[in-house]
Amino acid sequence: MIEIEIDEDSGFCFGVVNAIESAERELNKGIVLYSLGDLVHNNLEMKRLKRRGLKTIDHNGLSELRDKTVLLRAHGEPPSTYITAKEKGITILDATCPVVLHLQKRIKECFEEVKNTDTQLVIYGKKGHAEVNGLVGQTNGAAIVIEKHEELERLDFSKEIVLFSQTTKPLDGFGEIVETIKSKMHEGVNFRYFDTICRQVANRLPKIKEFAARHDRIYFVSGEKSSNGKMLFEECKKTNANTIFISESSEIKEPLPPEIKTIGVCGATSTPKWLMEEVAERLKNLNVKNN
Repeated sequence: MIEIEIDEDSGFCFGVVNAIESAERELNKGIVLYSLGDLVHNNLEMKRLKRRGLKTIDHNGLSELRDKTVLLRAHGEPPSTYITAKEKGITILDATCPVVLHLQKRIKECFEEVKNTDTQLVIYGKKGHAEVNGLVGQTNGAAIVIEKHEELERLDFSKEIVLFSQTTKPLDGFGEIVETIKSKMHEGVNFRYFDTICRQVANRLPKIKEFAARHDRIYFVSGEKSSNGKMLFEECKKTNANTIFISESSEIKEPLPPEIKTIGVCGATSTPKWLMEEVAERLKNLNVKNN
């Protein structure tokens, strides 16, 4: 009999849980509720919420609404979103993650401190990501977004640099960026950096690698749009080459080889627990059929 284990540390982070619970509370009241962007980067969970009545809009859609209720997801939004909502008489249900809100405040304060100087305010993050858009918005668009080492050439190392990080970036990646900037700074020029990575998310990495190492095969469950999912899957794959990426249980069609004795099911911070349980059930059924 094949042993199947679901990773207890996988699944929604606090910010996503809070956002979904906020949405469901409002939907239970019978309120017409709009979400500005996907509440979570998982198509199946979004379909479930849509069946409950949640409507998803983009920023253009926000401008067309009036006197409605709009939920802001855990990623956060720039100040311009709040201004638009006020102009349109929109009620904001703010589910921005507290960790992100705190970071937004710190970046805004830093921007006010350095805006009339030559200091470069830099964010280590993914350009265009919803959270990063919200962070850059705190600086009136002045922050420089860096994700890869080759992008560091955009910086002037003869001028002061202040570095923050998107909350969901990997700790080792942030450390490498910090060390590279340090090595390039001109003598006597100040470089300040702040590790603003969410530990609940960052701690997933070592735990999921330990989990992956314990099993003969790993099914990593995630939506294809999840940045966190892509990162965690790649790390799982490095630890256990027999790691398979799936978005839903129906993708599992192959018979399980007899040499497979243990299977691990894990996922991203945007992967619902019910979906991992569905995958585990699918694997159990396949195992019964094959015996």
